[in-house]
Amino acid sequence: MIPIRDSIPCYNPPIVTWTLMAINSVVFLLMLTMSDTVRQAFVYLYGMVAARYSHPAWAMEVGLADDHYLSFVTSMFLHGGWMHIIMNMLFLWIFADNIEDRMGRVRFIAFYFLCGLTAAFLQYFFNADSTIPVVGASGAIAGIMGAYFFLYPYARIIIWIPLFFLPIFFEVPAIAFLGFWVIIQLKNATDTLVNQPFADVAWWGHLGGFLMGAACYRYFIREDAPPGYGPESGAE
Repeated sequence: MIPIRDSIPCYNPPIVTWTLMAINSVVFLLMLTMSDTVRQAFVYLYGMVAARYSHPAWAMEVGLADDHYLSFVTSMFLHGGWMHIIMNMLFLWIFADNIEDRMGRVRFIAFYFLCGLTAAFLQYFFNADSTIPVVGASGAIAGIMGAYFFLYPYARIIIWIPLFFLPIFFEVPAIAFLGFWVIIQLKNATDTLVNQPFADVAWWGHLGGFLMGAACYRYFIREDAPPGYGPESGAE
């Protein structure tokens, strides 16, 4: 299921959302200009490699000096391929504008990075020995989705079912779409505990971001938000 758009209007230009999309896109395009060897070194240097912090001797041996956890931030602006960045930017485009509208630009930036850092640290906690770089804005975006889940549960999400590329579209409540998304993340995350300890998707990071967003969004909402917010705004 691929979301196409939502039903909640945005009252102010989502400048921060557009800026985040632009930065992520520019970094990705710059990575495409690198040779495979340089790109791999770049991803290991600025992606979050859990073993870099849990096994510092190994990290020094392979040339990953202590960066004081800087990669927990820089990893949020790296992506591993076209589908990775397209899907992340699509989710950011659909869900972030309303959350930025509700919080204001400065608070939204703080909220975004809080969720992203929480996601990275939870992924590190569950995969401390992993030597696979964790990259992507998914954790921060998951936090935005966590806020959206509670602020706009009855918003309508238009989704596309890519069956043989046919134009098959459905309209579902946000609470159903996001709830199903959480179930998928939880199922895959718990599977990694038994079957795939070094999964190539940061399932725990997704869950961590979503849970942080759901738990703390109310502390970032500004008091002078435009009218029309809340579950009732998406009920029609």
